[in-house]
Amino acid sequence: MTVTKAKTFAPDLQVVDADPDADAEGLRRLALWAGGRYAPLVAPDPPDGIWLDVTGCAALFSTERALLKDLHRRISAFGLTVQIAVADTAGCAHAVARHVPAGRPVTVEPGDARKAISLLPIAALRLDAPTVDGLRKLGFERIEQLIGTPRAPLAKRFGRGLHRRLDQALGNLPEPIEPVFPEHLPRARRGFIEPIATPEAFGRVIADLVADAVDQLVRIGKGARRLDCLFHRVDGHVQAVRVGTATPSRDAAHLAKLLRARIETVEPGLGIEAMTLVVPLAEAMAAHQGEGLESFGRRGPNVAALVDALVNRFGGGSLHRTAPRPGAMPERSVDLPAALAPARDAAWADDLPRPARLLARPEPVDVIALLPDDAPRMFVWRGRRFAVTRGDGPERLHGEWWRDGGVEGEQPYTVRDYYQVETATGGRYWLFRLGDGVNPSTGPMRWFIHGAFA
Repeated sequence: MTVTKAKTFAPDLQVVDADPDADAEGLRRLALWAGGRYAPLVAPDPPDGIWLDVTGCAALFSTERALLKDLHRRISAFGLTVQIAVADTAGCAHAVARHVPAGRPVTVEPGDARKAISLLPIAALRLDAPTVDGLRKLGFERIEQLIGTPRAPLAKRFGRGLHRRLDQALGNLPEPIEPVFPEHLPRARRGFIEPIATPEAFGRVIADLVADAVDQLVRIGKGARRLDCLFHRVDGHVQAVRVGTATPSRDAAHLAKLLRARIETVEPGLGIEAMTLVVPLAEAMAAHQGEGLESFGRRGPNVAALVDALVNRFGGGSLHRTAPRPGAMPERSVDLPAALAPARDAAWADDLPRPARLLARPEPVDVIALLPDDAPRMFVWRGRRFAVTRGDGPERLHGEWWRDGGVEGEQPYTVRDYYQVETATGGRYWLFRLGDGVNPSTGPMRWFIHGAFA
């Protein structure tokens, strides 16, 4: 309706002039932000969407679910209402994100695109308004009706665009995404006269691309923390390989090795006609003497290179180190920062040994003890019987009154009595007791195993 008519219904209505150019630029900035953190291939989808190709990126967040949760949380923190859908086809993800109401990210399992979109309205296929109106006049309301109808009559009336959108949503036709990148990012590109398709050829091109990118990083005084290598196929589809580093790096050989290790994930199809290397994340890195020159001697073990290789192979959540954290209970006194995160000032007490392997949650055990405060003489854990030959304890730890206990039924004020025991087979374990069986406030006496010593 017109503004004048709208104000008759709402006299206090606030009217703001639309600025489509500013909206488009804001959408582009949001896409670039998401690309630097979550995916190597991103593109705005006007007027209100963003494409992200997160293929192969889940390992950097340990799981795809963790990636989606972090993306949803951060965009919601911007004050935006967001709906996220993940599918193995762009058309299916687009349809589900806009036509399946949900407060959390929706994941369509691979191969389930047809099932996911069958009951959605035909408008979910991104058809123009005249086509949607014409189909509705013919009685078509849901996508499943289009799937089961002969194509020739509809194509003759509505053109090829109808079934092109349907095939893209079902995965029968590719739908390339034209990615966007910030202008200031270091990047390098190679185009080929003849398409290439072998890992050896990819490896040689990667070496050239990395060398060009490192030269640009040297000029701006930064080191790479994340690299995206894009493979442009002949059919217009773009595939990406993303790797990360634990510390800023300008070691061309090391960066190229990380990328070559991911070549096996690339499907060349009919061939790759161009390759692009982008550095979406770089940090300040001071120059060092001899950089860019051939090194004839070893400079010692490169721990950062080892960490990079393991993280990019097994995922960021698979490699960490232990660090002390303030906490009265043992399970809350250990933090798991990144492998090369800066060290903290906190330290564990040397006179209170702790097991090298601490269980995530204490597990109940059955115990036989001769005296109430004596170390156990035998315990049963996971169906196995352990005879105890020596024991030491107890070490009493008081609960944290401001939070719940670490095991089921444990009260915040409950104390734990810990014992170190050694079994007949040489194993050394850390057991603790809840309650003394006398004071009703502590509950019944129960025993748990919390860890094992090296």
